Amino acid sequence: MALHLSKSKYCNAVQCPKMLWLNKYKREEFDESVMNQAVLETGNAVGDLAMGLLGDYVEVPFGDLGDMINETQRLLDEGTPIIAEASFSYEGLFCSVDILKNKGNGHVEIYEVKSSTKLSEIYLHDVAYQQYVLEGLGYKVDGAKLVHINPEYVRHGEINLNELFVINNIKVDTDALQSSVRNYIPELEEIMSNGVEPEIPVGCHCHTPYACGFFDYCTGRLPHPNVFDVSRLGFDKKINFYNDGDYTFERLAQRKEIKGTQRLQVESHLSGQGTINPKEIAKLLDTLSFPLYFLDFETFQEAIPPFDNTKPYEQIPFQYSLHWLDSPDGDLKHTEFLAQAGTDPRRALAEKLCADIPCGVCTTAYNMSFEKNVIKKLAEIYPDLADHLMDIHDNIKDLMLPFQKKHYYLPEMQGSYSIKYVLPALYPTEPSLDYHNLEGIQKGDQAANAFSAMKRMTPEKVTETRKQLLAYCKLDTFAMVKLWEKLTQTSKE
Repeated sequence: MALHLSKSKYCNAVQCPKMLWLNKYKREEFDESVMNQAVLETGNAVGDLAMGLLGDYVEVPFGDLGDMINETQRLLDEGTPIIAEASFSYEGLFCSVDILKNKGNGHVEIYEVKSSTKLSEIYLHDVAYQQYVLEGLGYKVDGAKLVHINPEYVRHGEINLNELFVINNIKVDTDALQSSVRNYIPELEEIMSNGVEPEIPVGCHCHTPYACGFFDYCTGRLPHPNVFDVSRLGFDKKINFYNDGDYTFERLAQRKEIKGTQRLQVESHLSGQGTINPKEIAKLLDTLSFPLYFLDFETFQEAIPPFDNTKPYEQIPFQYSLHWLDSPDGDLKHTEFLAQAGTDPRRALAEKLCADIPCGVCTTAYNMSFEKNVIKKLAEIYPDLADHLMDIHDNIKDLMLPFQKKHYYLPEMQGSYSIKYVLPALYPTEPSLDYHNLEGIQKGDQAANAFSAMKRMTPEKVTETRKQLLAYCKLDTFAMVKLWEKLTQTSKE
């Protein structure tokens, strides 16, 4: 049986050949949740932009593989110097080179573009595979380059491609890998042709460099909870317990290596009992004062800096929700901000935040380091607002601490102190506090992706998305109010 591989499938096989086999013979077992559409779209956007890195280019249109290969050959025959998505096939091995530099007389250079901010070992295998295909066809690969995002680049005006991207010469590495590719291809042919599932045990390769969608299948669909549900336990340690046969909570409870918060999670689940320390909870509440504000930001990040004075993947705030109480028994009030899509949201957000939160008042956040970091960056770029912003920054208290430090822990929190786990554990029967009841947007990454996409939406879709964003962020701060109420009640018991 002829082996048909793309460069992405080859990289899957480098991570684990069983992944390649399962993808062919048991595709229905694949967990689609490991696929992140936003990451794929980011990669496409970065790749499209990078096409101009070496100057004028001609792109091979995506479509039928045969047509792409033929168009590539035509462009090479015409002496086209820079070809984007140049496509080749050698003995069933297919690849599209992100940028091909055609130096003439069969001499070429390969440029592979990644949206990452650093080199990864799997990228070397990616380019080595492409080099193997081209050299098999008789081309002389003079250079192999890996292009990735420069995390220190700051945008000023139009994007400067030469500053945004870092070009790494990896030819020494890809040359060294040629024998590995050459020897691995026959192994893969044998694995894929006999129809027998490879016997490869689970290991750290299941999550490195990418999360595998067949992980649940390979672990035998363990009942939950199991060792892989233990919070804040290294994956390598989980694998060790699993391979020892100690993957149930009953078995884990007998292992002395399970300690601290991991032991609390395991034993609380087995006993059905939580732990609550009213005295420690009261210590946090004593640091709060009225009027009391509850603040939550939503941010988005893009590989290609969208505005002046932004870096790749910088967290850019575009929205906040703010609830507050003037007194413990006062009426709950609310205000909010949501930027217009496609515009730099930071100045307008910072101004409204200063208008909404007076100086000298107590503001709470859930995981305050995030909110404080956002505010500090706003203060750095808007000096005229810095005093007020830093006053807000300096008066923030963290409602997460009692849950993070396990002063308030219930088995239903599953070892986590994320508000998405804490809230339903404390209020299991209140639909208004259930994020799953929100329409469209139920998680922070969905909010970020939605805002980024709004500039490409129809007016009707923008209106719908704004409504969903406001509802989601409002629930975040209303949830904080309800957590404060529960903590207050508990501290008095």
